[in-house]
Amino acid sequence: MIEEKTLLFLKELSENNSKEWFNENRAWYEKSRENFIETCAEILEGLKPIQANLHNTRIKDCILRINRDIRFSPDKSPYKNYFAAGFGPGGRSSGRVDFYLQIQPENSFLGAGMWQPTPINLAKFRQELDYNPGNLKSIIHDKKFISYFPVAHGEVLKTKPKAYDIEHPEIELLKRKELFYLHYYTDQEVVSEKFISNVVEGSKIIKPYQDYLNQLFYDQN
Repeated sequence: MIEEKTLLFLKELSENNSKEWFNENRAWYEKSRENFIETCAEILEGLKPIQANLHNTRIKDCILRINRDIRFSPDKSPYKNYFAAGFGPGGRSSGRVDFYLQIQPENSFLGAGMWQPTPINLAKFRQELDYNPGNLKSIIHDKKFISYFPVAHGEVLKTKPKAYDIEHPEIELLKRKELFYLHYYTDQEVVSEKFISNVVEGSKIIKPYQDYLNQLFYDQN
């Protein structure tokens, strides 16, 4: 489980995001990172029964680096103020639609879905939605899904996409360039003994949507 000291470290890092502070508190960072990895290892084991292609995945390959790439960013803060992991076949860089977990004080969440798709995959998504909207809608309009993932995140076109009529019955979904769902956890939930099982249960709920996208984008000949 995530310890309160781990959240406190991330809170302090957010307020003191410098190499000097980080180096002075490196032992605290290492303990916090170890706590996050141990928690994610238990989550990964919980995911394996529901996601067969995770069986050979090592937890160390799921953990994202805390260092930020600041080369092209106006924000020169050297570190992320959160811990994150991507649970996919082979780890965080599977190239597929995976489960994403982020731990950050007052902003922790589990997420999955279409995020920054290639133009080809976005076209596949819209074509499938045009031809057979029932498959996707039966997933994202399911009561249990809506209860756990009530809001879709991501970029949306201000007008209709090319080749689709503004009167199309699914125009609001067709406008989406990204369709990513998040479930937020309070800090109290994150440090709870039930957090790991809650993340696994949330992953089960969003898995049909994840499977829908992976089959559409990657599993078709």
